Amino acid sequence: MGRDVAAVTITKEDRRLYRDKVRRCLEALSAMLRESRFEDDRACIGMEVELNLVDETGRPAMRNAAVLESIADPGAWATELAQFNIEINMPPGSLAGKSLAMLEQAIRDNLNHADGRARTAGAELVMVGILPTLRESDLGEAALSANPRYRLLNEQVLAARGENLSLDIDGVERLRTTADCIAPEAACTSVQFHLQVGPDDFAASWNAAQAIAGVQVAVGANSPFLFGRELWRETRLPLFEQATDTRSEELKVQGVRPRVWFGERWIDSAFDLFEENSRYFSALLPLCEDEDPLEALARSEIPELAELSLHNGTIYRWNRPVYAVGAGRPHLRVENRVLPAGPTVADTMANAAFYYGLVRALAEEEHPVWERMSFASAADNARRGARYGLDARVFWPGVGEVPVAELVLSHLLPKAVTGLDRWGVDTVVRDRLLGIIEQRCVTGQNGATWQVETVRAAGGDREEALRLMTRRYVEHMHTNAPVHTWPIGVYWR
Repeated sequence: MGRDVAAVTITKEDRRLYRDKVRRCLEALSAMLRESRFEDDRACIGMEVELNLVDETGRPAMRNAAVLESIADPGAWATELAQFNIEINMPPGSLAGKSLAMLEQAIRDNLNHADGRARTAGAELVMVGILPTLRESDLGEAALSANPRYRLLNEQVLAARGENLSLDIDGVERLRTTADCIAPEAACTSVQFHLQVGPDDFAASWNAAQAIAGVQVAVGANSPFLFGRELWRETRLPLFEQATDTRSEELKVQGVRPRVWFGERWIDSAFDLFEENSRYFSALLPLCEDEDPLEALARSEIPELAELSLHNGTIYRWNRPVYAVGAGRPHLRVENRVLPAGPTVADTMANAAFYYGLVRALAEEEHPVWERMSFASAADNARRGARYGLDARVFWPGVGEVPVAELVLSHLLPKAVTGLDRWGVDTVVRDRLLGIIEQRCVTGQNGATWQVETVRAAGGDREEALRLMTRRYVEHMHTNAPVHTWPIGVYWR
């Protein structure tokens, strides 16, 4: 969840002061890492799920303010970028025992309650990476949520770029268009997995998450359509990259990094990532707090590092570092952002089990994968996984280039089992959730393939086929039956 900001006018002096505060935050972070001030005696997980709102026809419902008022739970639910988006934040917990099953039930209970309340406000909830019925006309500046944070972010992105945003995605079909605001970013709805780890374990966990990003997105792809066109199996990745790109064409040629960034190297410490943020990226929201982090440290207090955290929140790494203070103790988290929402809570929890198990197993290997795999190969895997989904071929050390489903079935699922066992996950819960990943690979059906095949089976007018498919998707979503079991066909006629 992003930090709320008040409506302000940003001056040159604001930017100078903010840059200085970010540097002081970096100094404080470095000192805290040297002095072992972080909580590192427990591993916690957390989850954020972004959702879309639709009306009774399956088209976007610009009703998030009314829906949130009806849900009346600001501690868990919040706005997102556009008026057809909302987000739920689940409280942190452990992985041990039946925790994942209990988290699944808690998410389902929350979503069922929220959906019931949303219907009283003329909307329904949908867990999907990109809402298939979105049209370009739905994503003008008027679609942005009322939160001043989003208006300010829109102004700053466009000011930094100096021209309209360009979208050019070449997939099964091609989309080429422009946008005069950042609203197309709102088409990207995701699930974020948080993993709290100690500073000594952070680099290995982040590197492991980067190494498996391509596999994650291939297996979990659920965003094949945008503005009526069939594009990548996980179109969120190129869309998010382009919809928040502050670079002009000339700056791209000069090698300036994009704000949606896979990265360019393996790391040795969480500090590496925060330092890169400061070195490579100018501030989008240069808003300073009163706290001086170095003075707070000198008083033996724990600094909030507000400027560092706000800056970090405007750099959209697919695996992002998070610094936070809870109950008076600082901690570090890896925030995994590569996956789309849905299709069901069961699918989401299967994705979570696969991720947490693999990260644990790979991070603890004697000869870790990132010592045997170039960072460029990991980045290439991510693009292949997003473009081709379960049809992707990816590179893995000791195996070479291989179909992603074969890699998962023969090499990675056993590692995920090992990792979940080390977390202490109940074997029945483990086997059920990883069995969903296994069956996606065996059947070749994830959310993206189901959407595409269902629309093709419908035939006729594309817009109407997308609308009918979306209505059927919502019905299946409520059953919580994993997507690999969903039937395909024009059975709504």
